[in-house]
Amino acid sequence: MKSAAVAPPISTHAGAAYANRTDLARLLIKCRDRPGLVAAVGGFLATVGANIVTLDQVSTAVDGGEYFQRTEFHLPGIAASVEDLRAQFAAEVAGRFNMDFQLRVSSSPKRVAIMASRTDHCLLDLLWRNRRGELDMNVVMVISNHPDLSDDVRPFGVPFFHVPATRDNRPEAEARLLELLTGNVDLVVLARYMQIITPEFLESVQCPLINIHHSFLPAFIGAGPYRKAKERGVKLIGATAHYVTADLDEGPIIEQDVVRVDHRHSTADLVRLGADVERSVLSRAVRWHLEDRVARQGRTTIVF
Repeated sequence: MKSAAVAPPISTHAGAAYANRTDLARLLIKCRDRPGLVAAVGGFLATVGANIVTLDQVSTAVDGGEYFQRTEFHLPGIAASVEDLRAQFAAEVAGRFNMDFQLRVSSSPKRVAIMASRTDHCLLDLLWRNRRGELDMNVVMVISNHPDLSDDVRPFGVPFFHVPATRDNRPEAEARLLELLTGNVDLVVLARYMQIITPEFLESVQCPLINIHHSFLPAFIGAGPYRKAKERGVKLIGATAHYVTADLDEGPIIEQDVVRVDHRHSTADLVRLGADVERSVLSRAVRWHLEDRVARQGRTTIVF
């Protein structure tokens, strides 16, 4: 029997209830659905001495769908043996069921780069949450195409790189970005980075990118979105966090949220309320990615 996927936690920290996080690991799998998948994964983990702590699963159809599973398990010494365990799982289970899988130790935070322009609210929120322990990541650098935010980043002890970027010098700028990022990060977060990302860059960077967009996609694109929203008399404003693809602002959506507004709100009010939504949506999307809760399925996502 398959259990329904539950709504992902918003404020809890994966593994926080367990004293020894060094012995926790996460297994995320994707394959064609068929009988025996749960038994095969559970049997393998039992054979190696692991204890399943959480297990969420979903199939996209009753018969012949795609199957997704996220399992968190406890195994003493997993940090030292994860490479061997990964190879063993590939040989004994993944190969037999033609699975795509990820197996990661929970105590090894992902290396993250944050990119921003002049707007600071998403960038500083991520750094603050990381410092408080709400986001389990190692922020290895902040990159901006403007120098304005360097003084704001300095108290967090994170290296700040100014890489000027415009449409006129985009190839040179992206070459410098790739020098900084390639092989050094597991995730790039675009925290209001106001430059186009080219398909060539995406092919070369070798890690996922998460972006925050200031609306339900693709409404009010371009400059002055909140002014345009005010002029249209909108009743809801929102934000969308999504993976970046070669199709501008059309990557798989991870999280969305809205706040209600009315005629009494000025454009400045909409900017302020929008910034609040952007911060919360982006931080949730980043947290779920860090905790290996997001599985991509074509143009959409499964979020455990």
